[in-house]
Amino acid sequence: MSPGSVYSISTVDDSPDKKQVRVSILNQSFTLITSGDPQEMVDLANQVDDLMNSIARRSPNLDSTRVAVFACLHLADQLRSQKHALDSRVREVTALLDQALDS
Repeated sequence: MSPGSVYSISTVDDSPDKKQVRVSILNQSFTLITSGDPQEMVDLANQVDDLMNSIARRSPNLDSTRVAVFACLHLADQLRSQKHALDSRVREVTALLDQALDS
């Protein structure tokens, strides 16, 4: 099985609106459950797998736990950057709306 590939997608017995998705991240298999689009979960797992493999290639002496921590820190940094950008944009739009209402 190649990294990030899907074993299977199936429904969960006690909840037909939930799907079981089997993926591989950093050569480890995981069974995930989603109530959303299973392909979105596969895509996310592939992105995490790509990121973790990239980190592992650059630092081959890291164990999988440390690779996972560095991946989490990278994703948290991306999330924080996006939040700051969104907050800035909200302030800009709010200022424009305030100007429009004051006119």
